[in-house]
Amino acid sequence: MNRPTARDVAELAEVSRAAVSFVFTGRAEGNLSAETQQRIRRAAEQLGYRPDEVARSLRRRRSGVIGLLSDEIATSPFAGRLVLGAMEAARERGHQVLLLESRRDPAAEAEAVAELRARRVDGIVYAAMSMRRTTVPLDIDPAHAALANCLPQEPGMYASVVPDERAGGRAAVEVLIGAGHRRIALLGGGPGDIAASARGRGFGDGMRAAGLAVRPEWRLRVGWQIDEGYAAALALLDTADRPTGVVCANDRVAAGVLLAAARLGIGVPEELSVVGYDDQDQMAAHLVPALTTVALPHHAMGAAAVRLLLDAAEAGGEVDAARALRLPCPVVERDSVRPPSSP
Repeated sequence: MNRPTARDVAELAEVSRAAVSFVFTGRAEGNLSAETQQRIRRAAEQLGYRPDEVARSLRRRRSGVIGLLSDEIATSPFAGRLVLGAMEAARERGHQVLLLESRRDPAAEAEAVAELRARRVDGIVYAAMSMRRTTVPLDIDPAHAALANCLPQEPGMYASVVPDERAGGRAAVEVLIGAGHRRIALLGGGPGDIAASARGRGFGDGMRAAGLAVRPEWRLRVGWQIDEGYAAALALLDTADRPTGVVCANDRVAAGVLLAAARLGIGVPEELSVVGYDDQDQMAAHLVPALTTVALPHHAMGAAAVRLLLDAAEAGGEVDAARALRLPCPVVERDSVRPPSSP
């Protein structure tokens, strides 16, 4: 049986071959109605039609592949949504993602970059597991690259897509303020970390906007791990003069706070409200109580980075290295926050 062609799809859908081409090259929006696009896709599915990507790439002098090089995202469930977002955005535009991981090994990273260049990918997303400033390998061309969840050493060196951590920190404390809390503590991340610093500034923004003073003894840099949250919360909560709400560096620190509260006989959320950060997979929703938290936009970051690359490639131009996108971090409301029992 002969392989179905674009002409076959066009005949079945009762459209022109150009219309079929629009759908499978990502140019349908603005050219074809949603109903026509759906009719073409149904016809293609019925016939088992798939575009000849090799022929298309030769005509366009493009590979139809985006490279995604990560430090340790690919083998971590924490930020796998970034990879998923990149893959879905690429498929929308008729591309695939080639995923490689360096495990922060410079030799492995150099090999990965060489492999992506040899395959003549249409662009490279360089992604980090945790928010940081990073030194990008010299062989990654800024004209065809975007950073995801990390920043270049100097602004303007590479386009970047990162979370708006400062706005996220403000959103976290505003959850508690909106519930009526006025005695609020921050158990922040480790010193020298740009995400922790930005979240802390956002916490301060929210408190000042509400006319609330930040007590120095209730604003601590504790780290990122459960045991660090537990130790800090034991000291913070084992007193009559304690906060009614706590914003945490991340969901792991929040888990430590829940453990400390249980150890001290403090009910959550009856006597203490807790807000996390990250919306960590397999954790935040499964704690007891389920954790109200601020989600990192991993899926959106992966998708936005790929779209930056493909927009430039399809326009026949270069990525704007000065482009810096900061994406919102949405609040995920669950069960760990309620109004304070007393002012």
